Amino acid sequence: MELTLPGTLAIDIIIDEATQVGQARRMAQQLASDAGFEASDGGRVALVATELASNVVKHGKGGVIYLREIPGRSARGIEIIAVDRGPGFHLAACLLDGFSTGGTQGIGLGAAVRQSQVMDVYSDERGSVVLARFYPRPRDDDDIRFGVSQTALHGERFCGDSWALAIEGTALSMMMVDGLGHGEAASQAAEAAVNAFAAHPVAEPGALMEELHRAMTGTRGGAAAIARVDTAQGSLRFAGIGNISASLVSLESVRGLASHPGIVGVQFRRAQAFDFSDIIGKLLIMHSDGLQSRWRMADYPGLLHRHPAVIAAVLHRDFNRNRDDATVMVVALERAHG
Repeated sequence: MELTLPGTLAIDIIIDEATQVGQARRMAQQLASDAGFEASDGGRVALVATELASNVVKHGKGGVIYLREIPGRSARGIEIIAVDRGPGFHLAACLLDGFSTGGTQGIGLGAAVRQSQVMDVYSDERGSVVLARFYPRPRDDDDIRFGVSQTALHGERFCGDSWALAIEGTALSMMMVDGLGHGEAASQAAEAAVNAFAAHPVAEPGALMEELHRAMTGTRGGAAAIARVDTAQGSLRFAGIGNISASLVSLESVRGLASHPGIVGVQFRRAQAFDFSDIIGKLLIMHSDGLQSRWRMADYPGLLHRHPAVIAAVLHRDFNRNRDDATVMVVALERAHG
């Protein structure tokens, strides 16, 4: 398959009272319609959005619902992520019909399991993250195991962070950029980088960084990182300029990927790329400096085994500095599909 996905901000809906549940339902159904879901099929997206938003109010004591269109391997889909800082819940009980977190229909998270093609949860004393992904039925698309959590500073319209992901055959390529500062000018710098990446998404990362540099000249410039994975060979090539953090993460280790100093679009000495082997089964985690770098997977038992979108949402919730745009991307590095 061939796919290039330029990053976009998710729709975020603050949920701290019951009246906002309807907004989440309407926005989810509209997004499904825009993505090509039939009206009846979009109803299951709305149903799950209603239940997850209700759970956030009643159980999580308030939180956020994130809605975004996502790519599947052959169809456009919808992603709903519910994030709260409640006391955590007993997952087995919540999956049972008739169990209510307080005042809802009592259809439980079991509804999300039945109605979505992908559903995953992480819950502990710090709060809960619930993921549901949908693709048009009757086709159950192959999910692409990546996740992105992103916010603009103070809910601004423009975000100076951006990202992109591409798949061509057995090549998987990811890019993250952080335009200097925040606001519209930073967003324009990031957009120039995304456009340059989209033109040659699986090119050699060092050479592609030079293309980003040319495209960002005349803008504020920024930090950027590019990772290209050969999923057949199990190898990764990485190039970074500036302070985008990137790590290969497994149960046994966390290996940081080195970037060079400089500002893409302004000045840097060179974009040397580094090669890594034995990467299959690991996670690639990249984030802008809007996220603190002191996170440790060991502090979240079991999180490493959750869907990458859940991992991204947990890290974003707990380590957002809240003084800059913040983006985290998590990609599961897996063998090419046969």
